[in-house]
Amino acid sequence: MKKILKASLLVTAIFLLAGCNSKAGKASDSAADPSHTKLTKIEKAKFATPQDKAAYAIGASFSRYVDSTLEKQAQLGLKLNKEVILQGISDTLRGKSKMTDAEMMTTLKTYDTTVQAAAKKQLAARAAKSTKESKDLLNSNKKKSGVIVTKSGLQYNIVKKGNGPKPTAQDTVTVNYVGTLADGTVFDSSVKRGEPATFPLNRVIPGWTEGIQLMHVGDKFDFVIPANLAYGDQSVGTIPPGSALRFDVELLSIKKNGAANKSPTDKSPTAQNPANKRAHQ
Repeated sequence: MKKILKASLLVTAIFLLAGCNSKAGKASDSAADPSHTKLTKIEKAKFATPQDKAAYAIGASFSRYVDSTLEKQAQLGLKLNKEVILQGISDTLRGKSKMTDAEMMTTLKTYDTTVQAAAKKQLAARAAKSTKESKDLLNSNKKKSGVIVTKSGLQYNIVKKGNGPKPTAQDTVTVNYVGTLADGTVFDSSVKRGEPATFPLNRVIPGWTEGIQLMHVGDKFDFVIPANLAYGDQSVGTIPPGSALRFDVELLSIKKNGAANKSPTDKSPTAQNPANKRAHQ
C-alpha cells in the first residue's frame, strides 16, 4: 500500500510545481528503470544538441513515472484519462494552464485522499480474504496424517529425514525453500532463484526460528506457520495481513562456531541471501 500512496498524483504535482523534492526524487529514480514501463516501440533519434537530448530524456522519464503511477492506481479501480494529463502538461509548459497553482494543489490533495481510501479498502479486503483462507488452511492441514502441531501453533510434517545435526537459534543456516500463501500463490522461492538462502536463525520470523531448530541437516519439512508466528497484521510485499504461510524447506547446512556441518549430499551453497529478507525478516 505504501508504494501506491507514494505514487499518488499529489507527488506528480509537487514535482511539477516545486521540482525534485525527496518524494519526486524517489519516483524519478524508479522511472529511470526500463523495467517499470512496457515500451511498445523504440525509435532511434538524433538530437540537435545535448540539451535537446536531455530535454527529451526528462520528458520520457517523467512519462514513465506517470504511466507507472496510473497503472498502480488502475489496480485500485481509479482510472484517469491520459489525454487530459497530456493536455495539462502541454498547457502548463506553454504558460496556458487552466488552473492556478492553488487549484492544482487543492484538487490533487482531494484526489490523493481518494487514492488512500481506495488503497485502504483494497488492503482490508485482501486481509479479510487472507485471514479466512489462512484459517481454513490451518484447520485442514492439522488433520492430515503425519502433521505435528507444536504448543505455539506451528504445524510441520517431515517429508524427508536427514542424519545431520540440529541448529540452535544462534546458528547460521543454509536452506532451500518455497514459500506459498494459503491460496497456493508462491511469494518467494530460493529454488526459483536457483540459489539457497543463508541467514542467522535468530533474525527471521518466529515460525522459522522455531521450526528450523526441529530439523536435522538433510531434513525436508513442510511448515504451515500461523500469522502470529509470521507477520501478523502487517502487509509485507505480496503477503496480505493475517496470512498463514506454507514453506517447503530443506536444511542444507549449519554454521556453528565458524565450522559448517553439512549433509553428505550438500553441494556447498555459497549464496549469502538471508532468506531474501523480503519474506522472512
